[in-house]
Amino acid sequence: MAERRDVHLASGIVAGIAGGLFASWIMNEFMQNVGPSLQKVVQGEDAGQQQDQSGDKPDDATMKTADAVVSTVTGGRHLSHEGREKGGPIVHYAFGALMGATYGAIAEGMPQARFGFGTAFGAALFAGADLVAVPALDLSGAPGDEPISALTTPFAAHLVYGAATETVRRLVRALL
Repeated sequence: MAERRDVHLASGIVAGIAGGLFASWIMNEFMQNVGPSLQKVVQGEDAGQQQDQSGDKPDDATMKTADAVVSTVTGGRHLSHEGREKGGPIVHYAFGALMGATYGAIAEGMPQARFGFGTAFGAALFAGADLVAVPALDLSGAPGDEPISALTTPFAAHLVYGAATETVRRLVRALL
């Protein structure tokens, strides 16, 4: 019986990783293609125009994390802006896969974790990562530093992530 449970857990983790990777891509597409329009509706026409003096977008949490990892591994060497732009997506996909694996494992033993077709998971991930962990690690400002409307697009993107993770998890799990 324990061996069968291990197989289910491993299958859940594999399915969750596949779901998390795909969902990370879908989340990126949502943020790039839907996010700006959603933000304009919520905040007004000037939303999404934040750039520094050089015209580059400011570093996001994934870019700062990539730089911190490289700095730790290399004993203090930091990435260029271009390096952070390349490293950010690697961090995003790695974190998405890790969260998908976690979700896949939990969903295997607790069907109630699938509530809302993965959107409850996406909402919990938004709260835990964007509202708590990222500010606590000084990778962004505190959630209260910006108007609540600025959280609309990231929250919606995490709901999309959760639903996409659950969709692919179910498909892969059915194949395993």
